[in-house]
Amino acid sequence: MKARTIIGACTLISLAAVTTGCSGTPSMPSSPPSAGPAASSSAGVLPHDGAPKVEAPLSASALAVDPCQAALTASQVNQLLGSGQVRQDSGTAGTLGKSCAWSNLDTGANVAVAYDTQSRQGLSGVYQNTKPQTAVWRVLSPVQGFPAVAHVSSQGEPDRTCQVSVGVNDEETVDVSIGLSSAKKGTKDPCQVTEQVANMVMTNLKQKAGS
Repeated sequence: MKARTIIGACTLISLAAVTTGCSGTPSMPSSPPSAGPAASSSAGVLPHDGAPKVEAPLSASALAVDPCQAALTASQVNQLLGSGQVRQDSGTAGTLGKSCAWSNLDTGANVAVAYDTQSRQGLSGVYQNTKPQTAVWRVLSPVQGFPAVAHVSSQGEPDRTCQVSVGVNDEETVDVSIGLSSAKKGTKDPCQVTEQVANMVMTNLKQKAGS
């Protein structure tokens, strides 16, 4: 099975300086692998495969809004990407759900956010299908109160890219992905950077949900 990935990119919380820019262009998330029957649990029972239960789910209304409008504010995008011509790509991430990617066409800095509202497996699907194919797998402290994992595909670049999947309820996730510029490759921990951006996204979504 192919692991789910969102390889878009950004570096630390300010990308205004040339030395902190990113390289590459964002790619929308690929379709998630088929969930299939869970070997360690009864079919249809969530969570499974070691995924944690989401004890305080996010209101469904929070993911009803286009991530281009809700995931990051305009000022946060400017903070992340810096000055220059910024392109925004909105769409559907394969069979995952809504997604959005922002890229600075002058510096190459970019970041991608996707809502997995379609697989109905939440973090369980990430644990079951993505974890076995990772070069990096890191269980994080809760992001704004929600369980999260950072991971890099075995075909990825652990010194440049990372994705954080946040379980907003037992069936859905918010996925944030970044990739460091070649100038920053090996000088920053991509998963720590992605966790910072995921915190920004989840703060915004909680506010929109009124929690």
